[in-house]
Order: sequence, then C-alpha cells, then structure tokens
Amino acid sequence: MTIKRKIIIIIAIVATVLLLDHGTKWHAIRTLKHSGNCYSFLGDMIRIQYAENKGAFLSLGAALPTATRSLIMVGVNALILGVLVAYLLLAKLIKPLPFVAFATITGGGIGNLIDRIFRDGSVVDFMNMGVQIGGYSLRTGIFNVADLAIMAGLFLVIGHELYWGIKQQSHAEGGKS
Repeated sequence: MTIKRKIIIIIAIVATVLLLDHGTKWHAIRTLKHSGNCYSFLGDMIRIQYAENKGAFLSLGAALPTATRSLIMVGVNALILGVLVAYLLLAKLIKPLPFVAFATITGGGIGNLIDRIFRDGSVVDFMNMGVQIGGYSLRTGIFNVADLAIMAGLFLVIGHELYWGIKQQSHAEGGKS
C-alpha cells in the first residue's frame, strides 16, 4: 500500500472516530452534565451518566500530582500516538486488519488527548455497562466512544495475532488450517 493511500485511510478512520467521540461527548455535556441524571437501559445493563475522568483507564493515575499527571496523560500519550502513526505509515508488511485496528486505536487516543488538552486534563465519560449475576452486580468503569475505539482496536489486533500465531504453528507442525 502506498503512503498516500495509507494517509487517506488513517485520516478517514481517525476522522470517523473523532466525529463519533466528540459528537457523543458534546451531547453528554449538553444533556447530562448539569442534570445529574442517570439513564438506565436493558434492565440496567447500560447506564448513561456524565463523569469527568482525570486518570487513564479506570481512573488510573487520577491521584497523581497535576504536573506529573499532565506529563503522562498528554506528553506520553502524544508520543505514543506519534510512534503509532509513524509505524502505520512506514510499516511495509502490515496486514489490512491490524492497519485498520491501529488506526482505530489512534483515533480513540487522539479523541481523549483532545479532551485532556482542552478540558484541564479531564476526559468526558458517559457510558457504563454491567450485569447482575446471582445477586452480585458486575459493572465496567465509566467510558466514552474513544475508549470503545481503543478497546475494539486492541481486541482486533490481539485476535488477529492469536489467529495467525495458531495458523503458523499448525503449518510448522505439518497440519492443515
């Protein structure tokens, strides 16, 4: 794939993720932030409520001193995203699925990075999922569309690598796939 084609695909995927992410965050800010309401759907499997997260995944790092947290959440994330984009552009043998997955992760990372830069280090979150199992409630942390994009991309990359690893191992052992 040419660099020009890669750039077009990356921009299309990142732009789509950013539109979905910031469109839903804008709606959450507009409708949920000041109301304090929590909406429940599908028997409380899905909850929609406003939250601001100063940390990373599951608020990891939220208690760090402001300067340290900003350096990590903005500086390190920007560096990682830059390396990821460089990899996408320069990798010669990347397969289509991991390429799309890494571009999706990049879109999610940029979405949250924009929040951190323009929202005093916070990210807008508004979704929560959970199930009741034998009287116990098992719930996710609160998240947003950017987080979904990052997780979807990670699952695609891991699934792809597991599939191809098993397939190569089968070929090495003389089996058929």
